[in-house]
Amino acid sequence: MQAAPVYWYDEIDSTSEEAKRRARAGETGPLWIAARQQTAGRGRLGREWSSPDGNLYTTLLFSPDNGLKFAMRIPFAAALAIVDACRVFTPSADFQLKWPNDVRVDGAKITGILVESGETKGVFWVALGIGVNVSVAPDIGAKRSTSLRDLGAHFWLQDGDVLEELQTTMSLRLEQARTDFEGTLRDWISIAEGLGQTVEAGPHDARISGTFEGLAEDGGLKLRLQDGTTRIIRAGDVELVRHVD
Repeated sequence: MQAAPVYWYDEIDSTSEEAKRRARAGETGPLWIAARQQTAGRGRLGREWSSPDGNLYTTLLFSPDNGLKFAMRIPFAAALAIVDACRVFTPSADFQLKWPNDVRVDGAKITGILVESGETKGVFWVALGIGVNVSVAPDIGAKRSTSLRDLGAHFWLQDGDVLEELQTTMSLRLEQARTDFEGTLRDWISIAEGLGQTVEAGPHDARISGTFEGLAEDGGLKLRLQDGTTRIIRAGDVELVRHVD
């Protein structure tokens, strides 16, 4: 991917909304939108994304050559790019990837990814939204969160430092996904959370339980059911099944 400019905002409703506004107006990048604060940040499935000052909120807007087919690969490349960037500042942290697109450490969420797409005057575009907890681990209800600061990053680390590193790692990982998606999936599964364990996966109202065995060729989650059959999950979330003795 060619070098992409970064447009910073002190405050904005959502970096992804700004990226989509630009895309619908015909500006399809590549470019980055970044903000110090968001007033209406969103995560997957319409969930609110808490946006306290000190964390990174950014969206990469670009137009991939392979259109929708490539867009399906982006969450896996993006998650790996985020891990690559975060490891620069917290090399001892044990990052794991929760299907389909969360980055966590010891079960605590540190980043979120939101991939949206559209078409303007025949040009297909992708808005890749990313939130990284740099300085603050926000309250996300019953689930746990963490931050790079909590994981040992230097106190001087800023959101812009993480974005600068992410620009490089994202370019590399997107290129890998374009030319060697099998390699992307191998790298992803090597740090997957819950691999070989019992999980519940699928849409919220249709979860099924089984053993997380790996990923299908398109990135779908391979679930081995109790009857020995395999089911491929392509929508929803996955959670470990906690056994209480």
